[in-house]
Amino acid sequence: MSLRNHSKTANPPRRPYESERLDNELKLIGEYGLKNKREVWRVQLTVAKIRTAARELLTLEEKHPRRVFEGTALLRRLSRLGVLDDSRLKLDYVLGLKTQDFLERRLQTQVLKLGLAKSIHHARVLIRQRHIRVGKQLVDVPSFMVRVDSQKHID
Repeated sequence: MSLRNHSKTANPPRRPYESERLDNELKLIGEYGLKNKREVWRVQLTVAKIRTAARELLTLEEKHPRRVFEGTALLRRLSRLGVLDDSRLKLDYVLGLKTQDFLERRLQTQVLKLGLAKSIHHARVLIRQRHIRVGKQLVDVPSFMVRVDSQKHID
């Protein structure tokens, strides 16, 4: 029997009708070809959790073993995803991460950037219809996060 994580994956906003937030979400949905607002909220929650972890680690002393261990692990994970580049491998830069940084690393966006699709919506359709491979693995999830090392193996 497998264990299952029952924690929430998306965090809906407290206020349902804030025009500025609604406009920003709609812009992100259009720009990155997302299906619904929940996809935006899911990425926002991921960014919030990462930034919270970085903020907590920054409160510890520079040489604290937990900060050294968890900080390097967090930075390594973000650089492997391609969210942080090698010139910005410090916890201070993690606090400056935006939702767009993560949306750029989605398979759907990468397929469009590589020119395999004519539009962001076409990219989503190609992925869902199982035309896209990452390495030897067939991927049919548009929100798949593409790592830096597997980026050149998308076809």
